[in-house]
Amino acid sequence: MEKAPPTKRPRYDAAFRAEALRLASESRSTLAAARALNIDAKRLYAWQKAAQQPLPTDPAEAAEVRVLRAANKRLAQELDILKKAIAIFSHPLTP
Repeated sequence: MEKAPPTKRPRYDAAFRAEALRLASESRSTLAAARALNIDAKRLYAWQKAAQQPLPTDPAEAAEVRVLRAANKRLAQELDILKKAIAIFSHPLTP
């Protein structure tokens, strides 16, 4: 039984990565953004991790940064929900 020849891994330029990260941040989920871009979700998660600022070495500051990032993410989700609600309620009712 013969092995299939190894396939070349696709290379993505910095512009594509930046656009993918922007789409992932604006999308409802990273997985959905990866599917829309037709790339592996693990690759997009790795790009997100690499793009994140490192945590400070001081444990107190690191804990504060984690709390602030979580709060920021929660507030961004709440803002998205409110935007969708405005879009829903701004349409007039049809008889």
